[in-house]
Amino acid sequence: MTTELKIGQFAKQVGVNIETIRYYERLNLLGPTSRLPSGYRLYDRDSQRRLRFIKNAQTLGFTLHEIEELLDLRVSSKARCGDVQRKAEAKLKHVEAKVRDLQSLATALQRLIRTCRAGQPTDHCPILQSLEGEKAGTVHATKRR
Repeated sequence: MTTELKIGQFAKQVGVNIETIRYYERLNLLGPTSRLPSGYRLYDRDSQRRLRFIKNAQTLGFTLHEIEELLDLRVSSKARCGDVQRKAEAKLKHVEAKVRDLQSLATALQRLIRTCRAGQPTDHCPILQSLEGEKAGTVHATKRR
């Protein structure tokens, strides 16, 4: 016998908000196993596994659209692990590009922080001047007074 949970119990057990479950249902990522005559949604262990899959995939940076594609591969009899591997490789390339972008931002911020003289008035602040410039993150030459 399968134990089915109402939406509140289900949300609590998996550690998400009820509205999150409803949102995933609207996107057809998740659905109740059945409904009571009163209309209450019921969820079983497969629903719990699917919701954990969604949350774990999000933790790895997959978008909901990408998660939908992974879920489709998961249930397709023609799909192979290599199909999933290619999606994971594409995600990794995207993450690595983001890391490079964040490293560039960190370098730009470090450069700006080094140019800052804490005691000077804000109208001479190189950080603020850079933010007003055409390209944020570049250090503009400032005249010393």
